Amino acid sequence: MSFHLNATVAAAAAHHTAEQLYANLDITQLNWLEQHWVAWYLWIGNPTIATGLMSFILHELVYFGRCIPWIIIDAIPYFQRWKLQPDKIPTPEEQWECTKGVLFSHFTIELPAIWFFHPTAEAIGLAMHQVPFPSWKTMLIQVAAFFVFEDFFHFWAHQALHTGVLYKHIHKLHHKYSAPFGLAAEYAHPAETFILGAGTLAGPLLWCFFAGDVHIITVYIWITLRLFQAIDAHSGYDFPWSLRNIIPFWSGAEHHDFHHMSFTNNYSTSFRWWDYIFGTDKKYREYRQRLADSKAALKNKSKAEQDAAERRLLEEVEAEGHRAEALVEGSISATKTVKVQ
Repeated sequence: MSFHLNATVAAAAAHHTAEQLYANLDITQLNWLEQHWVAWYLWIGNPTIATGLMSFILHELVYFGRCIPWIIIDAIPYFQRWKLQPDKIPTPEEQWECTKGVLFSHFTIELPAIWFFHPTAEAIGLAMHQVPFPSWKTMLIQVAAFFVFEDFFHFWAHQALHTGVLYKHIHKLHHKYSAPFGLAAEYAHPAETFILGAGTLAGPLLWCFFAGDVHIITVYIWITLRLFQAIDAHSGYDFPWSLRNIIPFWSGAEHHDFHHMSFTNNYSTSFRWWDYIFGTDKKYREYRQRLADSKAALKNKSKAEQDAAERRLLEEVEAEGHRAEALVEGSISATKTVKVQ
């Protein structure tokens, strides 16, 4: 931050809003982050503008900052051995087109939503400028609850977006890429951005409404982790060190990539349990078993033969996905395709 805390406090002392915010605050009792938090609000002066700017800047930095490593990975052939659909590497043109769509959504949908979040959240008691921050234990419990709530919300809302009119006129845009990449995580119709974004924000707002002890710094931590999850799930890569190989019930790219490839199954975001409980991962589990059986049967064959067999299986699953998509859109009748889950 390009200004000194004490100078900022002194300059803001005459500002009526600043006096109201931190009239009796002893900044020497705050930690480094809390002090700079105070400095930001004092520097901006207007808490609504300060929160709106900070929220939007954080979102953009985290989103595109997390996408950059995946763009680099896509450009390095070495990493293709872990690519879930190795024959589908996004081109620079596709990535630029996707970036333009994401930026349009960010500035026309997410920026206004972020701007109006402050008065809405403050009205139900969410702490904004207040310091000190909650304890790490409090924030950890709340963030974990937000993950569980959002995953449950997304599981049902996502399935709804795969029905008839909602898919054809809204969710289809997000399925433009059958082999997703990091930038495509928020490549979506404005209505979808609003619908699924509601699940991300509803958790903190509901917790605050009923418990009244949520701070926006906790929301920022939650949003940051949620963006990491969404971008990584769309990355198209499954590394040995990927989180799903450490936490068995974590979804990850291996889980969500199948959804984009096959159109059906795997509707949750962070966790696998809802898809398992409601049977909406049946085709996914069948695919994984067929893939494992194929590898076992061809273990003594050349790598070229193994890759060819995997490619045929991928093409078969994707072709079935195209039929399932056409069925939902109504472009073919149910009698001309197989039943899908």
